[in-house]
Amino acid sequence: MTTHALSITGVSHSFGARKALVDVNLDVAPGQFCALLGLNGAGKTTLFSLITRLYDNVSGTIEVLGHDVRRQPVKALQHLGVVFQNRTVDSDLSVLQNLTYHAALHGMSGAQGRERSMSELERIGLASRAHDKIRSLSGGQARRVEIARALVHRPALLLLDEPTIGLDVGSRQDIQDHVRSLMQEDGLGVLWATHLMDEVQDADQAVVLHHGKVLASGTVRTVIERQGASSIKDAFTGLTGPTVTEDAA
Repeated sequence: MTTHALSITGVSHSFGARKALVDVNLDVAPGQFCALLGLNGAGKTTLFSLITRLYDNVSGTIEVLGHDVRRQPVKALQHLGVVFQNRTVDSDLSVLQNLTYHAALHGMSGAQGRERSMSELERIGLASRAHDKIRSLSGGQARRVEIARALVHRPALLLLDEPTIGLDVGSRQDIQDHVRSLMQEDGLGVLWATHLMDEVQDADQAVVLHHGKVLASGTVRTVIERQGASSIKDAFTGLTGPTVTEDAA
């Protein structure tokens, strides 16, 4: 039996009296693209914070490549790469410095970190910008650097929280294409949180999260068919109510 890149079982989380997540179940297999669909406030970022141990979950289990994030946090996080919604690269450091610092945090030697970093920069087409400061890059280029940094230690699972927010259409598509190619080349499990329905494809797995609850899961095509809808946007609206804004179309 193949171990899931990510397995979430019965996870709930509250902030005081407010329930942010309620009995969430979700699996991501190796080489699978799973879209976590939800509007702002759905609980997507809270779930990411639990997976990455920024928050501690007290109910249910979260496993990364079979390692429980509470009981085996070091082993679990070794297999995890993360791209947060807000930019986390250091604008005053060079592209290469950002990556090699991350590599050092994962215990790599200077030579190995540099080799891995340059390899990832080659894959995103930014090796020629290795010594440029982050602040000189476009928004789309900086996002690609964050993805490269998240992959330097060769994780089994990549989490991306609204990774294309604020980018133009071309940059958005470029980021999607790159992540999907990584998924196929490396067998990477991908959990992509978004409220933008045009970022998912029919063969993707989809999990609809609304007010902390999973309302539907399965392939995008399956979710559409179960709702008797013509598109994932219509299926999402049918499940959550007519609150999808134009930028979520």
